[in-house]
Amino acid sequence: MLARAVAHVSASALQHNLHALSRRAGVPLLLPVKADAYGHGLEVVSRVAAAHPDVWGLAVATPQEAVNLAALNLGKPVLLLTPPAPEEVGPLADLGVRLPVSTLQDAQQLPAHARAHLKVDTGMNRLGARPAEAVSIGQYLAGRGLLEGAYTHFASADEPDLAFARHQLELFQRVLEHLPPLLAHAASGGGLVSFGPLPGMALARPGLASYGFLPAHLRPLVPLKPVMTLRARVNFIHDVYAGESVSYNNLWTAPHDVRVAVLGMGYADGYPRNATLKASVLIGGRSGQPQRRPVLGRICMDQMMVDISGLDVQVGDWAELWGAGEITVSDVAAWGDTIEYEVLTGLGQRVERHLAP
Repeated sequence: MLARAVAHVSASALQHNLHALSRRAGVPLLLPVKADAYGHGLEVVSRVAAAHPDVWGLAVATPQEAVNLAALNLGKPVLLLTPPAPEEVGPLADLGVRLPVSTLQDAQQLPAHARAHLKVDTGMNRLGARPAEAVSIGQYLAGRGLLEGAYTHFASADEPDLAFARHQLELFQRVLEHLPPLLAHAASGGGLVSFGPLPGMALARPGLASYGFLPAHLRPLVPLKPVMTLRARVNFIHDVYAGESVSYNNLWTAPHDVRVAVLGMGYADGYPRNATLKASVLIGGRSGQPQRRPVLGRICMDQMMVDISGLDVQVGDWAELWGAGEITVSDVAAWGDTIEYEVLTGLGQRVERHLAP
């Protein structure tokens, strides 16, 4: 069966971003590939990343993601970032997955062949041990020979005001002073670009930045390339006459006769429904450059309608919904009143992921 929508994942753009971010951080990367590699495709991204010389390992959020990634046998360490259930610890350790530890009970449950990364809560108040507890837990793990790394998570390092991030870093560094040498990591994409090399850190952990996106105030510091281009196929073409409405709730009425293409992409595929009456796509490249054309009416579960009046478009042609050009994920997120993270990670499984050069 033919794909209705395809996400083209650029290997060259990903490789460019990984190198640029590692160079900025001054250390190798622990690349987050959780949430299906931020919607880009776990296997597609992980195979490219694992072959990159600047990547130390890959990080995921759930035990099932860790199992799926370990099964690819890519030759790079896999770190689970969130706590597994007690019955999952042994099987994950058997696969070589690095395990997070936030409590002494977590540490005591680890088998002798496990490798642990101590999670330190420096102010995010989500996961991890508070600094005083982290020291004793880390020393216990080190005494058992299980402690490979330690990490914390910045709450606001992507903002212009870095005061709280600096406070978090100081707390984390104080914990590290009481532990043997290990793989310490703290910086997400925003922290990595904001701070550059951080004393005592052996790895950096850029998430969304690896896929091409930074807050506006940080973009000049490390030029990145969007990794994904999303395209949807034209499934149907018809005419809408002046005075007729398009889609649910009659939100848009044709002021004159309009030629309409129906694209095989909707909110069930991850395109934000809140982008209704704001979104546009690039379409009509058969006889020249694609043109930016508006999406008409309510975005549907499986489809969206686009004005193609005056364009040479046929069923089977493709429209670009976002990419590295005139329309980006940032644009779509703004139209949908959300953020790039949500748009990318919400991309559905009906959208095929293809690796591109």
